[in-house]
Amino acid sequence: MVSRRSISPILALVGASILSGATAVFDETCNSNVVAYWGQNSYGTANSANTADFQQRLSYYCRDDSVDIIPISFLDIFTGVGNLPQINLANTCNTGSQTMFAGSQLLNCSFLADDIKTCQSNGKIVTLSLGGAAGGGAADSAFADQVWNLFLGGSSTTRPFGDAVLDGVDLDIEGGSDSYVTFVNQLRSHFSTDTSKKYYISAAPQCPYPDVFIGPSLNGAKFDMVYIQFYNNPCGMSEYSSGDFNFGTWDAWASTLSPNPDIKLYIGVPASTSAAGSGYVDATTLAKIASETMVAFPHFGGIMYWDASQAWANNDFQQSVRSTLKTYGSCGQQFTYPECSAPAWTASENYPGGSQVSYQNYIWQTKYFGSGTPVPSDTGSWVPVSACGDPVGSTGGSPPPPAFPIPPVSPPVSPLSRPLFRP
Repeated sequence: MVSRRSISPILALVGASILSGATAVFDETCNSNVVAYWGQNSYGTANSANTADFQQRLSYYCRDDSVDIIPISFLDIFTGVGNLPQINLANTCNTGSQTMFAGSQLLNCSFLADDIKTCQSNGKIVTLSLGGAAGGGAADSAFADQVWNLFLGGSSTTRPFGDAVLDGVDLDIEGGSDSYVTFVNQLRSHFSTDTSKKYYISAAPQCPYPDVFIGPSLNGAKFDMVYIQFYNNPCGMSEYSSGDFNFGTWDAWASTLSPNPDIKLYIGVPASTSAAGSGYVDATTLAKIASETMVAFPHFGGIMYWDASQAWANNDFQQSVRSTLKTYGSCGQQFTYPECSAPAWTASENYPGGSQVSYQNYIWQTKYFGSGTPVPSDTGSWVPVSACGDPVGSTGGSPPPPAFPIPPVSPPVSPLSRPLFRP
């Protein structure tokens, strides 16, 4: 990812948890979850002189309830020396500080096993993010077997995190033309053999829809969460007031094309001004956008930010994010669909710019002259502005999928400036 991605109620919640001895457990039904990428020391890359705020050990970020999901970033080389992948964890585990497994360049970061277990015991899920700005590659069923054995519920003599068992994988694919459908399906076949825990698969596309790199795979395999990068692109957070912020397009995709009708979508943001080239908004603005998006779209799952080091160094940005989602979010509740206030779309009607219609449980608005059927597309004339109606038999806010065409994939408008940290 690019060097990406009030307090008193929080303190009260933490205090109550300590007094009761209870630990909150990750709940995927919530629309108030927080994702913090960890591993690349983004703050240190952008602020090399201020070593005090460099990335800390993983367990440091699991001491309170401010984070629910932590993707460890990155496994950046899929097939390296000795036919083993390679990982890079910046200042925490690198070739200058740790040994590698014999005959490979796969780092032995087994000292992080206790950190991972600490986070998991505190109710977090910890996953492995594959790819990054310079990472990626072919991923077939054999690679899925390898990831399962090295990082998840399998077994190997070359496990980088020792006996710690991660909770799933994240695909942050920002290059190439490889399909990940076979990889995801093979991983899920392994998941079904381990009933001791639940595993998750997520992806982190850029906001232009459909994503050029992971988009086809999102249409072809089951993902649990999608962390959409709303920065470094003209559909990002800074374009919210202009109407180019396109969460609605992704939500319509989730309702009509995703193989998982209960998939959760996360607003991905930079955690400070130095975390990305563009797209940072302050905590107050983020709270407004998140609260309005949450009530408008059924697949909203929470907020993702890049990265933990940036958030903790930015006036405890992570606590502001948590406070917002705790205030407005909920768990285990179905989305409340308002009545469709716009007239139903008809193929014979002419719609000038700004017109609104109801179609397939969404209110759509024309960017200019409305032509054709409303479908999720950044290049079409229709934009979904909110969900509406009453889908029958839906548990995740998803009506039965219509035969919407899958739009062609086009490159993102601007590349991400997300160099992988190299010590």
